[in-house]
Amino acid sequence: MGYLLNADLTVLVNFTNPNKKVSVYFSPMYIDAYYGGTLIATTYIEPFTARKHHSMLANVHMVASQVRLGLLESQRLKKQLESSRAGFEIKGYFRARANFGSLLRYSYKLHGDCTVVFSRPPVGVMVGRKCKTRH
Repeated sequence: MGYLLNADLTVLVNFTNPNKKVSVYFSPMYIDAYYGGTLIATTYIEPFTARKHHSMLANVHMVASQVRLGLLESQRLKKQLESSRAGFEIKGYFRARANFGSLLRYSYKLHGDCTVVFSRPPVGVMVGRKCKTRH
């Protein structure tokens, strides 16, 4: 038997286009939150364009309601909260496209993977993160 998890996660996500000559179009994307191996929440971000050499911030809000955790995951979460820290994984999947004039288009899939650590609820601010983006 496990326990039910309720969580309200808000993460500020930075999308940066370091290219000084080309704008990048980001297709619709899905961002998932996991605790251990359990998917606890998912959200959708509308497509957008990051202009040349600019950044865009997105406020991503996810709610986990009555998500069943296994016994081992429940025990691990309880132990983490006793030490005033709880770790989650945030994963994003999307496609980016850049147009080099009217003839050449470059499109690629990106996977963002972050491990984030929050302080103890109810305040629960982010106290650590480690992120990777891969093609």
